[in-house]
Amino acid sequence: MPRPVVRVPCSVWRATGTTEGERAIPEETAIAFTFNTASYAVMMATPQDLEDFAVGFALTEGVISSLDAIDSIETVEEDAGIELRLWLKAKDATEFLGRRRKLAGPTGCGLCGVESLMEAMRPPPKVGKGLVLTQNQIMSAVESLFPRQDLNRETRAVHAAGFWDPERGLVALREDVGRHNALDKLAGALARDGATAEQGLVVLTSRVSIEMVQKSAATGAPIVAAVSAPTALAVRMAEACGMTLIAIARKDGFEVFTHPHRVKGTLESDVA
Repeated sequence: MPRPVVRVPCSVWRATGTTEGERAIPEETAIAFTFNTASYAVMMATPQDLEDFAVGFALTEGVISSLDAIDSIETVEEDAGIELRLWLKAKDATEFLGRRRKLAGPTGCGLCGVESLMEAMRPPPKVGKGLVLTQNQIMSAVESLFPRQDLNRETRAVHAAGFWDPERGLVALREDVGRHNALDKLAGALARDGATAEQGLVVLTSRVSIEMVQKSAATGAPIVAAVSAPTALAVRMAEACGMTLIAIARKDGFEVFTHPHRVKGTLESDVA
C-alpha cells in the first residue's frame, strides 16, 4: 500500500537566502468503492485507515444502515489507486442495487456527481438528546485534538475528525487530506468499535458545510464543534435535525449557532 506520507525535495526560500531542502507531504490516492461489484464512488484520499473509510462512507452516505449489512471488505491495490470492495449481505445488496447512484469526488468533495437536488439536500436523521457540556469541556475537547494529529504535525496539510467523551477524553481520531474523508473514517472507527457519537462531541478541524452536518448526524452526534466557520446551509440543516453546532472554536472561545441548550451557561437569546 502507498505510504500516507512521502518526503520530496524542494527549494526553500527564506529572508536569509535559498537552500535545498526536503518536505513531508501527504499522499493522495484514488480510492474506489464498489458494493457487490457495482461501482459507486471514487474519492481522493489519504491511504490510511481504509477499512474505517469503507465502513464510515457506506454508513454516512446511506448505502447501509448498520455495520451488520457488510459481509466482508477487501482492499485491492491497483496501478491507478486502491479499490475497496464491500460485499453486502443478500437483503442489503438487493436494497442497494435498487437505489444505486454514481458519485465521483475530488479531494473531500461529498456532493459531486449526485443525480438530483433532492439527493444533495437530503435531510439528516434527527439527533438524540445528548449531553449538556460546560464551556470548559468543549474547549478541552477542541484542544485535545491537536496533540494527536500525527499526520498534520508532519505535513501541515491534512484535516482531522475526532470524538470526545467527557469521561474518557478523546476516544478516536482520524486524519485525511479530505475533511469529509476524515469524518467518514471516524464514523467507521466508531461503528467498528460498536460505538456511536451520541454521548459526546464530534470535533472537526475544518469548516462545516452541509455534508459535514449530514455525515455527523449519521454518526448520532448531537454536538459538533469545528475550528472554522459554518456555511449558512449547514446552520439551517443543523437547526432542522436538532444538532448543537459550535464553530470558530479557538483558544479564546467559540460561537454557538444552533440549539445552545446543550452548552451550559449559554444564553439562548445571545445566539442567532
